[in-house]
Amino acid sequence: MRNQLRSAFNTRQHMISRDFEIFYYSDVNFNPVPAHAHNYYEFYLIVEGEISMEIGRQTFPIQVGDLILVPPGIQHHLILHSPEKPYRRFVFWISQNYVQELLEQSPDYVYLMQQAATGGQYIYHIPTDGLYSVQSRILRLIEEIHSDRYGKSAAVTIAVNDLILQMNRLIYEEEHENRPAETQDLLQNLLAYIESHIEGDLSLDELADQFYVSKYYLSHLFQENLGVSAHRYITKKRLSACRDAILSGAPVSRVCFDYGFREYSSFYRAFCKEYGMSPKEYAAIYRS
Repeated sequence: MRNQLRSAFNTRQHMISRDFEIFYYSDVNFNPVPAHAHNYYEFYLIVEGEISMEIGRQTFPIQVGDLILVPPGIQHHLILHSPEKPYRRFVFWISQNYVQELLEQSPDYVYLMQQAATGGQYIYHIPTDGLYSVQSRILRLIEEIHSDRYGKSAAVTIAVNDLILQMNRLIYEEEHENRPAETQDLLQNLLAYIESHIEGDLSLDELADQFYVSKYYLSHLFQENLGVSAHRYITKKRLSACRDAILSGAPVSRVCFDYGFREYSSFYRAFCKEYGMSPKEYAAIYRS
């Protein structure tokens, strides 16, 4: 490991940067910080050491290659079992605002954060080959932060986003590697449920409750398998049902409420975008 990139440990437990901070620590006879919580997301990637981690009311044994993620507001505390041995780790802080900005770009960036925040999953293990890829990205990011090269700001943004995406990708693929049949069964059941409940509440929260999975996993499932968001898929199904009802003679002013739209104005805009004309124009042309 490149010693010049190592950070001197400090007890500061708040962020100075708006978006993120990253550290590489290596200590012997380390004195752990007392139990505490943050208003940001904290990642640990364990490179060496014999430790456990108390998160909330649970104690987790930790091994080399483990990725620990503590969401905002969760009490946590390190337990060092062999203080005389080196304790090496990367520590990565990400603000809630930056996580929200990444979510707006793609849910793929925040799979781990949402698993931790909504499902209480805090410990992930990165396989050996994946561990190297994450470490190399961390070191590249730290090197870029300390450089004075042209384009540093843009390069840092690219590097930090690449690191976050790679961690999410590795864990997601590890957790879903042997589940193709299960995934397809879930998808088919979801589509059947949507078809039979097209007039009801089909929000991601509702679907997640019905199928006992994370809503962020559902978002990824639709995007990965159907190429569209869950919201877009449901909207298209509702518009199709409205169109068929209009062609069967149902009143244009009422049909949207029969198929899950809460406001006529949102239905009108979506219908015009999908079919290139207003519902009344469509009915006038195509209704027999």
